[in-house]
Amino acid sequence: MLLCVAFALPARAAEATEAFADPSRIAAIGGSITEIVFALGEQDRLVARDSTSRYPEAALELPDVGYMRQLSPEGVLSVNPSGILALDGSGPKQTVDVLKKTSIPFIEVPERYDREGILEKIRIVGKALGADAKADALAAEINARLKAAEKQTSSIKQRKRVLFVLSMRGGKILASGGDTAADGIIKLSGGVNAVDGFSGYKQLSDEAVITARPDVILMMSNAGPGVSDDELFANPSIRSTPAGAARKVVRMDGGYLLGFGPRTADVIRDLAASLYGGQAAD
Repeated sequence: MLLCVAFALPARAAEATEAFADPSRIAAIGGSITEIVFALGEQDRLVARDSTSRYPEAALELPDVGYMRQLSPEGVLSVNPSGILALDGSGPKQTVDVLKKTSIPFIEVPERYDREGILEKIRIVGKALGADAKADALAAEINARLKAAEKQTSSIKQRKRVLFVLSMRGGKILASGGDTAADGIIKLSGGVNAVDGFSGYKQLSDEAVITARPDVILMMSNAGPGVSDDELFANPSIRSTPAGAARKVVRMDGGYLLGFGPRTADVIRDLAASLYGGQAAD
C-alpha cells in the first residue's frame, strides 16, 4: 500500500542530481512522480506508470507495470524504457536490485512528508527530465500554495487530535504513528496525531485507542474492504473516544490524501476545513 515504511535509500539513488541521458521513454513509479511529470508538462516522455498513478485521468491511458511495492523486473522492462524514475520505497528490493543492474538508468526520488520534501521531489524529477527551469517555476508555485494553505490554521489554538486508521481487521485498529504520510498531512493541516511514541504503523490495544482521545478519525476511502460508519463506531474502543461520541470520521481518497505532490495544498485546505470548519480561513 501507499503507506508502507520505505527501505533505506541505496547509494546510487542518493545521486539525485543526475539527469537521464535519454529522457524520451520514462517509466514513472509512484503516484506523486507521475503527477509531477504531468504538472511539468513533460507527460509525452512517459511510456508507463505504476498502479498507484491514477491522477491525472490521462495517466490511466499509459501501460500499467504493476503496484509500486510489488513490481517485477519483466513488467517494468517490457515497456522498453530509456529511464526509470521511481519513488523511494518502490519494490520489492529484489526487483529494484535487478533493475539497477541493467543498462537502463534508474533514478530513485526521496520521499519526505513535509513541504520541503514535496519541493525536493519536484526539483529532482525536473532535473532527471532535463526540465530544470520548469521545475523551479513549479516548485515556486507549489511552495506559495502550500504556505498559504498551512497559514489557514496558524491562529487556531485548540488543535484537533486525529487518529489515522489504516485498517480494522478483526476489529483491531492499525494506526499511524510518526514518520508516515498520514502523520505529515495531519500536522500540515493543523491537527495533532493522536498517537505518538512509535514510527510507522502499529496495531493499537483498546486501552491505547481510548488513551489517544481522538477528536476525529481519518481514513482512506479506497483502501481494500470498506469499513462503514456503523462498523467503525461500533468498535468499543472507538466508541469510548470523543470522535466516537460525536461520530466524527473524515474519509479521503488515499492517493490524494497521502500523495505529497502537486495537489497537497488542496489536501491541506480540504482536511483543515473538515477539522475546523469556518475556523480555517485565509
